[in-house]
Amino acid sequence: MKKYNVIKISGAIFILLLFFSCEKDFLDRQPLDKVSSETFWNTESDLLMALAGCYDMLNNDGWGGGPLNYQRGYSEGLTDIGFVYWSLFSIQPMSRGIIEASDEGNWAANIYRGCYKGIAQCNQFLDNVDNATSVPESKRNAYKGEIKFLRAMFYFELTKMFGGIPLYKDTPANPDASKVAKSSQEEVYAFILEDLDFAIANLPDESYTGHAVKGSAQGIKARVLLTQEKWSDAANLLQQIMDSGNFSLYSDFPNIFLNAGQNDANNTEIMFSCNYITPYAAFPYGYNIEYCAHIFIRSNYLDYFECTDGLPISESPLYDPSDPWSNRDPRFYHTIRQPGEEWEGFYSQTQFDPTGVMNRKYLDVTIPGNYANVYLNDWNFVLLRYADILLMYAEAKNEASGPDASVYAAIDEVRARPGVNMPPVDQSKYNSKELVRDYIRNERAVELGIEGVRFDDLKRWKIAHTLLPTINDIDGTPLVFEDRQYLWPFPQSELDKNPNLVQNPGY
Repeated sequence: MKKYNVIKISGAIFILLLFFSCEKDFLDRQPLDKVSSETFWNTESDLLMALAGCYDMLNNDGWGGGPLNYQRGYSEGLTDIGFVYWSLFSIQPMSRGIIEASDEGNWAANIYRGCYKGIAQCNQFLDNVDNATSVPESKRNAYKGEIKFLRAMFYFELTKMFGGIPLYKDTPANPDASKVAKSSQEEVYAFILEDLDFAIANLPDESYTGHAVKGSAQGIKARVLLTQEKWSDAANLLQQIMDSGNFSLYSDFPNIFLNAGQNDANNTEIMFSCNYITPYAAFPYGYNIEYCAHIFIRSNYLDYFECTDGLPISESPLYDPSDPWSNRDPRFYHTIRQPGEEWEGFYSQTQFDPTGVMNRKYLDVTIPGNYANVYLNDWNFVLLRYADILLMYAEAKNEASGPDASVYAAIDEVRARPGVNMPPVDQSKYNSKELVRDYIRNERAVELGIEGVRFDDLKRWKIAHTLLPTINDIDGTPLVFEDRQYLWPFPQSELDKNPNLVQNPGY
């Protein structure tokens, strides 16, 4: 898998062109008379620059506003897996049930604004792409497929977090036209699936190299279908991805998240990512994970990892409570740093460790933890990978019709990755839909932890309100997740600008 670096270079140029004369009002941010002139949207190079600008919206505010960049990782602080020490994006207060519409800097508000910036830019592209009549229609449709894929991702992120939302299928004619009421969540999902179906029909059927491909769109569509509990449809779609032969598990688990693996042409596991290239855009997640003491591991997460015999620690004779670091699933060591493991990060030097457990994923412990080496790097934040496809398939198939050979085979493929080599699922023990469901959920936590997936999983399974209050925070008090938190509040500033936007219940 190789990075597509041109996206970031030309994207930065396009962002400057698009946003120099922006106003603060949300859909007033795009100066409609700037890039729609007769001097733009005429050639394929114009389209490529605009396309790169749309990709750049995944990370559109660098440090914090990127709705689908490393900020996804901060959602782990709202779960039973991660702990965010600083109050960056108000994650720590939110994990304790403290979230108000007036908090304009919280995680949900940042993602709300970032996604709508991305949607506005995608709509701008779609409104103008057909002006480039010199570009063959088939190629324009492929570019449209990429943009509709991105727009679908932005809308999916929004509706998961806020439910019904304002839906803009094209650019409003003026600021007043943007002041629309919420569409229902069902209407938003229908539009998302419409965009993804167009993308699937028009994107290349090949491995991912930086641009969205057919499998990228199929994978995100599968997530949408699982969220809607359309189990059979999801299983059938995921089977198509598995049968395509375009993707496979990578043999080096820890390096999926570092340059060594992401620049390996043999790595076909990554299916979509937020890409970085220095000095135009750097990837700050590794720096923020620990050098700045942002993200740590909750101690209870250790218990989710089996021993090497494939048994949970409550059953395995290999488990020693006095030495919980021995004889564990190899992913344990790739995700969690052991006590005494050396790294020259700032807070490692001072032994700052609020939970007693430190993160390992996305962290290159072979380089000194200074600003230049850790912050100014360009490994990518993975948003979709093939292991998730296999586990989603197992979940969808199990929910649709119970466990069968294909369900166990998908789980076992993830567990048998070279370098992990965990035993297959004990089918005599896990022999019902309910037992396999619990097994898959634990496997997702082990495989995908600290990747920004867990919070969505807990919400779509509708167990966040029962599970999270059983987890103690570092001060010994339980985490808080109330029913109202399945939907977040719209930022107060958006309510002030749009009188037709009604706040979600409970805020």
